Amino acid sequence: MGIRGEVRGWWERGRVLAADNPLLVDIGVALLVQGAMTMPFLVPRAPGMPPATWAAYGLSTLTAVPLVWRRRAPVAVLFAVLAANALYRLTVDGPGQPLPYTGLVVVYTIAALSAPRKRLLTGLLLVVAVPVGVWLNTRSARELTFSLFVFTAAYVFGRLTDARQRAHRVEAEQAAARERARIAREMHDILSHAVSLMIVQAEAGPVAVRAAPERAEAAFEAISATGRDAMAQLRHMLGVLRDDGDQSDGTAPREPQPGLAALPGLLDRVRDSGLDVAYRAVGDVRPVPEGVGATVFRVVQEALTNTLKHADARTVRVQLTYRNTELEVCVIDDGSGSRSASRRGGHGLVGIRERAAAHGGSAVAGPGAGGRGYEVRVRIPGSATAEVGA
Repeated sequence: MGIRGEVRGWWERGRVLAADNPLLVDIGVALLVQGAMTMPFLVPRAPGMPPATWAAYGLSTLTAVPLVWRRRAPVAVLFAVLAANALYRLTVDGPGQPLPYTGLVVVYTIAALSAPRKRLLTGLLLVVAVPVGVWLNTRSARELTFSLFVFTAAYVFGRLTDARQRAHRVEAEQAAARERARIAREMHDILSHAVSLMIVQAEAGPVAVRAAPERAEAAFEAISATGRDAMAQLRHMLGVLRDDGDQSDGTAPREPQPGLAALPGLLDRVRDSGLDVAYRAVGDVRPVPEGVGATVFRVVQEALTNTLKHADARTVRVQLTYRNTELEVCVIDDGSGSRSASRRGGHGLVGIRERAAAHGGSAVAGPGAGGRGYEVRVRIPGSATAEVGA
């Protein structure tokens, strides 16, 4: 793991450096091609052949230099490379090259980065340039076949690179869309629950002031506590979105999302609003992964929020049932289930279904037994609830 991790780290840093400095990459490619083209000049030539000269080497270098601009003007670079190669073959008797390195690099670049019109122009140009180059060199069918093969391979590799990059971009866009939906869902749950509790407490406040002043004080304290809790959760969420470089002030701690351990506090806040909340856990209670715990918390929070907003209920029952095959979350109230069901089909229930589906589970919501009350039931499979490392 140590060596493999270091190699992976170096590879990732290299990819980031390449992405941030494309010109350095192109300079490196040009130098690498020039190094490959230098090899025939270092190998002793057969007796009777003219020696390799500095003029020939200078012209070979001239064919590699345009590669520095291969991304910015690939078609122009292709013309420059073809012209430099033609000049090399017509003016000097220098060593030949086993592969047309510069041409292959440019064709690959055009296939990977250029628009269809430029790719078509490149194909037409190569149909003319390759036979002409073979005629100026060996005039053999073998060289013509090999040249057509390697240029076609360079073009195919370029198109494959473009397809892979497009797939990566689509995947990144989809991941960003999923993250935006997740953030919107989290903010909806936090704000909807907090505002609903605050409205209930605020509406009860004036009545309590006249009938029981001590209860009014408790209501105002509950409003304050609910607001502070919502602000803390929002600060945490927005802090996670910020770059690491902006964390120096320490105002956005990266704490875990609320999970099963936070359920009692959530239920207490709802009880403070006047709703009678009963809670129990059934079965073999066991720890669950952090993500599942956060989902359970948000499901219960959203179900209770709907009860406060729509149900006109007096009591609500929250039950977690631990089975070997699944974890079931059930929230049932005694409010006006069938009459208010149509008003509960907004973003909250959609978010509950999305949260369940993210773990391979399911969610159903509707009037309770006999049309009395309202029920939200979520099932999460046991494979998702198994504690990591258990």
